[in-house]
Amino acid sequence: MDSAIDRPAALVTGAATGVGRAVAIRLAEAGYDVAVNYSRSEEEAKETLALVQGTGVRGLLLKCDVSDDAGVRGMAAEIERTFGRLDILINNAATTFFIEHKHLEELTEEKWDRILDVNLKGPFFVTRACVPLLKKSPQAAVVNVSSVAGFVGWGSSIAYCASKGGLNTMTKSLARALAPEIRVNAVCPGPIDTRWLRKWMSDEKIESMVAEYPIPRAAQPEDIADTVCYLAIGTTLTTGQCLIVDGGRTM
Repeated sequence: MDSAIDRPAALVTGAATGVGRAVAIRLAEAGYDVAVNYSRSEEEAKETLALVQGTGVRGLLLKCDVSDDAGVRGMAAEIERTFGRLDILINNAATTFFIEHKHLEELTEEKWDRILDVNLKGPFFVTRACVPLLKKSPQAAVVNVSSVAGFVGWGSSIAYCASKGGLNTMTKSLARALAPEIRVNAVCPGPIDTRWLRKWMSDEKIESMVAEYPIPRAAQPEDIADTVCYLAIGTTLTTGQCLIVDGGRTM
């Protein structure tokens, strides 16, 4: 690709750290201009932006809470002004609260609303805002970063599991609604060794959790980036799929 005009463009939500950062860098290395979205972690997002730009492509830093529909629409407009196009959308932004499932009273309505707003409504809002741009791309794709929690009902909280189950179903609904112009898929990781996980779990707890998996380790962000990028740019006929990447835990 000889110029910025020729380069395709991608938006990665929640790209300041972890999987989002790994995906943003991987897409930049593949020749995509990358919009780096974040909501709170500004310094880390700036680091991601620098890593993206270090590959020789353009980067765009966008602060936006994905649960804010007006803000999301403004973010899509800024991408159009800056890049003039959008080819790939990665809905990675997510949140949770670590609450034992049996402690029902701890899962307040406020916590329910925050999890569903970010994890379920957010990907819908971002996808909806980006559809007009994506439809102009000859190979448009959306990848939702979901979780095996949406299949097995085991995870950080009941609300988190429910939000990811909803995201898995919504992935299929959007795949039908946006076909054939836009492919929509999801990657469903097991535990991922990130700062976010280590905030709540020690090394010993993580090792104990994965010890009986066929592949007994937590995923690294790059493991999930492999699958995200495959669904985004490594296939042209795959849509409506929720691909589990969990070391065989749910097999």
